[in-house]
Amino acid sequence: MRDLAEKWSAAPDWQSATINAPGFVMSAVLGLDQLLVSGDLDAWARLSGMDGTGVGAFGAAQGDRYAARLARDRLLVVSNAPLAIAAGWYAEGFAVTAISAGLQVFEAEGAALDAFIARGTTLDPRQSSASAALSFAGISAIVYRHESKLRIHVDRGLAAYLWTWMEQAAGHIAADD
Repeated sequence: MRDLAEKWSAAPDWQSATINAPGFVMSAVLGLDQLLVSGDLDAWARLSGMDGTGVGAFGAAQGDRYAARLARDRLLVVSNAPLAIAAGWYAEGFAVTAISAGLQVFEAEGAALDAFIARGTTLDPRQSSASAALSFAGISAIVYRHESKLRIHVDRGLAAYLWTWMEQAAGHIAADD
């Protein structure tokens, strides 16, 4: 029987994986608590004590706990520590789903960040949009700025593909210098 796994890129060791190019550094972010909130976001905000708006693509999130807007009625809530709200349906009109294990997070920084973004999407990185969900490097991703860095969340099954793409993009950025 053929081994179809040989077609797929092996996932790097995310603990130590880093991409370095002139003016660009990319690494994996581990240990974040990620929740998907769907439904009445105003009710979520009242119950959780968090802002129910969330940042859009290339918007700037701040702090240890924040949200990225995915759709009119959907947020990705990200925290450095587990949140006190349990997964499940809430009578107030929203649902919370723990998705930390389903999404891999990457973080990029450096002077060549705009050149990297230009290779991944046609959106203008200087203009934030309502939704952080977009097509990046040909796959669905959640993209926003956290502090001075760019964060990208992708389905864990696509993380090795995106890593390979990012290595190639960093190589092209270095060649353009």
